[in-house]
Amino acid sequence: MPIANVNGLDLYYERVGSGPPLLFISGTGGDLRNKPNVFDGPLAKSFDLLAYDQRGLGQSEKPDVAYSMADYADDAAALMAAQGWGQALVIGVSFGGMVAQELAIRHPERVKRLVLACTSPGGAGGASFPFHEIEHLKGEARARHLIPISDIRRNEAWAEANPDQYRLFVAMGAADPFADEPGHAMGARRQLQARAAHDTWDRLPGIACPTLIAAGRYDGIALPATQEKMATRIPGAKLQFFEGGHLFMIQDRTAAPAMAAFLTAA
Repeated sequence: MPIANVNGLDLYYERVGSGPPLLFISGTGGDLRNKPNVFDGPLAKSFDLLAYDQRGLGQSEKPDVAYSMADYADDAAALMAAQGWGQALVIGVSFGGMVAQELAIRHPERVKRLVLACTSPGGAGGASFPFHEIEHLKGEARARHLIPISDIRRNEAWAEANPDQYRLFVAMGAADPFADEPGHAMGARRQLQARAAHDTWDRLPGIACPTLIAAGRYDGIALPATQEKMATRIPGAKLQFFEGGHLFMIQDRTAAPAMAAFLTAA
């Protein structure tokens, strides 16, 4: 099992493919054991792709201490160093986009080009949906609550008109195959606590690398208006909307190729 000891803890990672080095930073609750994941998509065919379970998640170590967004960014930078990477392309998705913002600000020399997908800066720029406020919701109750938020088109009328698809989405959203593992609930809670304190708004002008802000038109978690604000805050940032909600990377087949084209642009 590939493990890197960084910043005093063990991080599980996977690395596949060849091409330009690309670090992929996953979202809330990200666990590489859940399939499909980024390695099953087109990015693994074009890049030397590195992804990992962040502290408190998946097969990585889960220390029962407070986590900060700076900790997550420093973990990412240290993992790159452990792989022998001085610099890489970076994609951060949702919570991973928050980490990627911190990474580009705290370790600017590490990030060559940056994609911030369905994420938010916090503070005056706007926060993503407050997952820490629905931590009490579990299983199907949580899934039913989030379906119309993740994609605002999937409202009550849509659910009534598409009962089979709705039931499938509920089942998928409720599944948590590793819920009983030691430290699972604690690590997830620690991540949500760090996420709730995320705020890079005043520091976003310090992101110096070429940046693409990629977003779903119907995302109720990372709001389109927030993406527009973020694009005005990061010097030279490009904003591109795709046909989908928070999971637009799966819903819109043009999304991954557009990200890859941006990352490999001269």
